[in-house]
Amino acid sequence: MEIDVDRSLCEANAICVGFAPEVFDLDDDEELVLASDEVPQNQVERVTQAVASCPKNALLIRG
Repeated sequence: MEIDVDRSLCEANAICVGFAPEVFDLDDDEELVLASDEVPQNQVERVTQAVASCPKNALLIRG
């Protein structure tokens, strides 16, 4: 499973960080940062919840 971020939609409101802080983070400029494009198996459920909860639909699961 991989994650894509549509940076034109992302408002960096950090809802995804709340669901999966091991995968998502905000940098010093309030930009979304992914720990890795590939989601660890033990984070799949949390990342799926984060993607579903994104208010701007800026996250997409691939694979």
